[in-house]
Amino acid sequence: MSTIRNTAAGIRFFLVLSATLILTVGVAAGQKKNTPSPPKPTAPSHASTSHPSTSHPSNASRPSTSTRPNTATRPGTSGASHTTGTRTSTGNAAHTGTRSTGTGGANRTASGRNTPMGKTGGAGAKTASINRPNTHTMPGRQVSLRGGGSASIRPNGQIRSINRNGMQINRGLNGSRHIESMHNGARVVSTGRGAGYVQRTYVVRGGHTYYSRTYYYHGAYHVGVYRGYYWHGHAYYGYYHPYWYHPAFYGWAYNPWPAPVAWGWGWGPAPWYGYYGYYFAPYPVYPSAAFWLTDYLIGAQLQAAYAAQQAAAANAAAAANANAGGGGAPPDQQPGDAQASAQNSGGQVTLTPEVKEAIAEEVKAQLAAQQTQSQQQASSGAQQPASGGAQTASNQEEVPPALDPARRTFVVDSDLTVNANGQECQLSSGDVLTRLTDSPDSDGNVNASIQASKNKDCAAGSQIAVSVNDLQEMQNHFQEQLDSGMKELAAKQGTGGLPKSPDTSTSASDVPAPAADQSAAKAVDDQQAQADQVEAQVAKEAFSQGS
Repeated sequence: MSTIRNTAAGIRFFLVLSATLILTVGVAAGQKKNTPSPPKPTAPSHASTSHPSTSHPSNASRPSTSTRPNTATRPGTSGASHTTGTRTSTGNAAHTGTRSTGTGGANRTASGRNTPMGKTGGAGAKTASINRPNTHTMPGRQVSLRGGGSASIRPNGQIRSINRNGMQINRGLNGSRHIESMHNGARVVSTGRGAGYVQRTYVVRGGHTYYSRTYYYHGAYHVGVYRGYYWHGHAYYGYYHPYWYHPAFYGWAYNPWPAPVAWGWGWGPAPWYGYYGYYFAPYPVYPSAAFWLTDYLIGAQLQAAYAAQQAAAANAAAAANANAGGGGAPPDQQPGDAQASAQNSGGQVTLTPEVKEAIAEEVKAQLAAQQTQSQQQASSGAQQPASGGAQTASNQEEVPPALDPARRTFVVDSDLTVNANGQECQLSSGDVLTRLTDSPDSDGNVNASIQASKNKDCAAGSQIAVSVNDLQEMQNHFQEQLDSGMKELAAKQGTGGLPKSPDTSTSASDVPAPAADQSAAKAVDDQQAQADQVEAQVAKEAFSQGS
């Protein structure tokens, strides 16, 4: 009996233990099943990198900024011309002259861009994070000058830039020279031998300061008005229209013509036209004035590029003699190179239809804005300019026109040396850029992509950092050229197959241009002579300090 009782007790103990284990495992399993899993990490969102599309008016009530008629190196015009010398973008130098785009990044892409809300941009634009190109130290050496100042010398011994006693001198890779300084309260800029401008404060209107620029070019004067902008610690100057056409003329220029027009420019015998035959070909026919104006603008820019290239060749030879141990670089290309390039391209030009279309769209946008401004001018009535002391200028920050989110396409107006991934390269008049970012960095630079470039200029497709000040000057010149083209259209409408236009009369702007500053020629020539002395001194000091 004792054995049976012990056996029964063991069985009961085993059954209780088994039940307890089963209950424990079941509870644990239930708890594990009901415990939520930790959330998976959310992938970071990426800012859109698509370019905003520019909206265009469907009727003739929208045009864009006008331009001051440019004289001289434009097709079909003669008179004063102001070619700009070299700029070496190191950031914004609104008061110091040449710029040297010190940051660059060929084949580098931004991870984000400022994406405006809406087709035409403006208020409400969202800002995405930007991966800007890395800053690279330019090859060469820096020289501290006796008596103060500094100079940057390229590896071949050529002077890149000089900053001395308030004068900034920049030399392009092709030997071109850009000089800027202040003299008796005026900003003096030399862009080549016998060429440059003097800028002075003109009037204050509505809290904005307006400046007069007297351009001097080999004995001829030309005057323009520029409005001042102050943005993120930098000063910018935007072209201000001296007169307006009546709104109907802008509408005629913007809208399609009744039938496409074939137009003979007469450029065939011109040296510049054959020289850049590989790069540019006019449209065979023009469906509207916007396309006619596009070819007019490009032709004018290439004429300026050709003239600058010829002048740079002479300047490079002079620099070779002045700089110890190294000299000027050769011009960007020889005519034979251009002709060979045109033959090898199989008739395809470098300036593609897509890039020309982007320029034509910019022309349309400018015409639309000009028409709107003309209507506003007509409704408010032109006013006489206020005296300089009548009002106080506002220091309120205002975005310069070159950063308008709807403005993306820029045509280079003059020689500009930039940094592409640590290597210098040259841009010249007629090359085309697309601005990628809207917010400048601490140096006043934004990202841009090279859409079209000529032989031996920076490679198309490269991304660079370019100063907002340089972009603003490109836009200023674009508006000037457009105004000159409108003047040509007004003179030629109804002839040579062009349709007849409506009213081509003009009304003076509320801030008309002043008389030319007759001291501009002396100021520019004196600055050139002073720069010659400074460069000679720097060449000696740089040579004495070794290479």
